[in-house]
Amino acid sequence: MTPRVSYFIFCSLLIFSSLPGTLEAAEIRVAVASNFVVTMKLLARSFETQNNHRIVIASGSTGKHFAQISHGAPFDLFFAADAKRPQLLEQQGLAIDGTRFTYALGTLTLWQPEQTTNRSDNSTGMRETTSIESNSILKTLKQANFNYLAIANPKLAPYGMAAKESLQALGLWEKLQTQIVRGENISQAFHFVYSGNAQLGFVAHAQLIHLDPDARGGFWQIPPHYYQPIEQQAVQLNDKAATRAFVEYIRSPAAKLIIQQQGYLTSDTLGR
Repeated sequence: MTPRVSYFIFCSLLIFSSLPGTLEAAEIRVAVASNFVVTMKLLARSFETQNNHRIVIASGSTGKHFAQISHGAPFDLFFAADAKRPQLLEQQGLAIDGTRFTYALGTLTLWQPEQTTNRSDNSTGMRETTSIESNSILKTLKQANFNYLAIANPKLAPYGMAAKESLQALGLWEKLQTQIVRGENISQAFHFVYSGNAQLGFVAHAQLIHLDPDARGGFWQIPPHYYQPIEQQAVQLNDKAATRAFVEYIRSPAAKLIIQQQGYLTSDTLGR
């Protein structure tokens, strides 16, 4: 092989390796709020069909992930269930400035599987009451006619704080202390109710989407003025090309559609 041919092959390989479609596959480590993990798995699967990169998901409470990242946990992205923790990571210099964005807005729901309520929603198979006055689930809550009420831990999980704020708005927080069981995160609170260990509980509305119709029972979506908005934000923890690629995908119309289909609002539906 002549020197000229060798040089030509070298240049061709260099140019080819710089093309976007030939980037070396990377592992993207994503810390995800537990309420969003099912949706994140769908997003990851869709992203991976279009890219060489692989998404590794770690699910847990936002508070616990925040503590882990603060102590050096090697995540690339943080998808929190609030805006507070991503903002704190920015302030502490542990996240990339200017990368924080709202990827979803969560909805809190009071769920009682074994409940016959007032109206059937045929599009979802779930039944929701139409007013506070006629809401038998709310009546059950106010009368404390149950053994246990499940919530996520307000100190760790934004959905838990929203549940606490809702109970305070209803004047029930102190009254129900002996009947409240706290999960580390919203997934654990959901499991308490699903398993029957708690008769009702405050869960993310998106968690009910995947249940079989017979298991859904009744629910009451908590009025949004009862609690601070559950604005779920994400932030980059490094500026790697693969990290940026996944963020770009999450902010795409295709990803937003998946998020909306899973029971969340996005910047589009919020008019932002």
